[in-house]
Amino acid sequence: MKLVTAAEMRALERAAIEAGSSEAQLMEEAGLAAAQEAWMLLGTLEGRRIVVLAGPGNNGGDGLVAARHLHDWGAETAVIAPRGRGADDNLRELEARGVSVTQGAEAVAGLRAEAADLVVDALLGTGRARPLAAEEPIGTALAALAELRARPRPPKLLALDLPSGLDADGGGADPLTVAADATVTFGLPKAGMYQAGGSAAAGRVQVVDIGIPAEALETATLELITSRWARETLPPRPEDGHKGTFGSVLVVGGSARYRGAPALAALGAMRAGAGLAAIACPEPIIPSIAPALAEAVWLPQAAGADGGLTGAAALALRREWAAFDAAAVGPGLGRTGETRALVWALLADVAEDMAGRVALDADALNALADMDDGPARTPAGAVLTPHPGEMARLLGTSAAEVGANRVAAAREAAARFGCAVALKGAHTVVAEPGGRARVSPFANPLLAAAGSGDVLAGVIAALLARGLPAFDAASLGVYLHAATGEALRAEYGEGGLRAGEIAERLPAVARQIAEPAGSAVV
Repeated sequence: MKLVTAAEMRALERAAIEAGSSEAQLMEEAGLAAAQEAWMLLGTLEGRRIVVLAGPGNNGGDGLVAARHLHDWGAETAVIAPRGRGADDNLRELEARGVSVTQGAEAVAGLRAEAADLVVDALLGTGRARPLAAEEPIGTALAALAELRARPRPPKLLALDLPSGLDADGGGADPLTVAADATVTFGLPKAGMYQAGGSAAAGRVQVVDIGIPAEALETATLELITSRWARETLPPRPEDGHKGTFGSVLVVGGSARYRGAPALAALGAMRAGAGLAAIACPEPIIPSIAPALAEAVWLPQAAGADGGLTGAAALALRREWAAFDAAAVGPGLGRTGETRALVWALLADVAEDMAGRVALDADALNALADMDDGPARTPAGAVLTPHPGEMARLLGTSAAEVGANRVAAAREAAARFGCAVALKGAHTVVAEPGGRARVSPFANPLLAAAGSGDVLAGVIAALLARGLPAFDAASLGVYLHAATGEALRAEYGEGGLRAGEIAERLPAVARQIAEPAGSAVV
């Protein structure tokens, strides 16, 4: 499913008008759909009171059209326009029907005394330009709405296009934004609805067609990863296949302090379907982790003074790369000068011997960020899997800046490093250098567990080994990992997960994606 930024949506609306639709027609379609969604929220309209908060722009116009239909269908409907509407045909139609319309700052006082069954937020939509506290009297109206929603028996809240104050692109919510029960969004869903904070504020999202030409919709370069896409992308597993058919993965990582990380990555690779997983790690840590992973192949390496791999390991591994189909580098390496030397040296070998099919994670990313020639040295077939802090180091910015617009950050990193990037977190974003990006539909605090990212790196490496292009391998790996988290969430709730449990459950979830009949997981 395609997603858009606010600017892209405006371009799509212009395309619709150029194709023969009028602004009034688009507004009529949007308002009718909003009225239908309001009816569905309430179940019945007879005897129900609905208040429409109408802003000064097109979003407010959509709300007025919705108010007209709701009145005609039997609801007791009222309109409050805190900033006024001026000369407006939709407003005149409501007044001709006897619908209560109050305008101006004094109308907000009446909102606090409302006993509505439903409030429609049609104040701003994607039109947010500055903090709502500066948008008087709209800010005061939203504060009054928040009071209504805090009552023991609050009205339901339906937002049109976006809850007012929600950033359409980055998902950040203004302090005065009031979370909706549902949002009816027009044309295509907005990127901010599928970012941390945005999904909670939007509630249940209903997307409605308002007449945007199909060819224009196809120009959108951001999409939501769906179970259907995942099912179509899962690599086949022929019955006559053998372990070589399904790819081999080399995991490079581990240190005295982070012993289990490479084992979790290898386990993730195995459970994602790789035929073989090998681990190159400091020899002294192998006895402590080998008993839990009897199926792995081991490539023992000398340990440095800090218990991790040294730069010399790159020379020892040079003859190994061609024997593997993909790699995961970084889990548990530790942030040291030796790690930087190791990563700097091995990237060229990975590019030459396995077409750059490598998932770079954790301290491999920190090493990359510390290199002056990091972008040039990164293989085109690689996948970077940073969390926000690592992404900030890669881009030379702050985690807060990354969080303000995660889609833009992922696209910037993909363009800078010339490879696929998976920016982890709630609604993980995957981007590729050409500007395409995908967003995970899942936001799950259960996955915020030590080692979860190591498992994901192994899963992505396994998909690279099975022949998927980097952008698809990263997208499918992210979806499988997060869908597994959703299945576990149904059992565990919000916390208490061990990362190894993600890997162990993953094959069952992958099967449910491949054979969805009767599945309640995805």
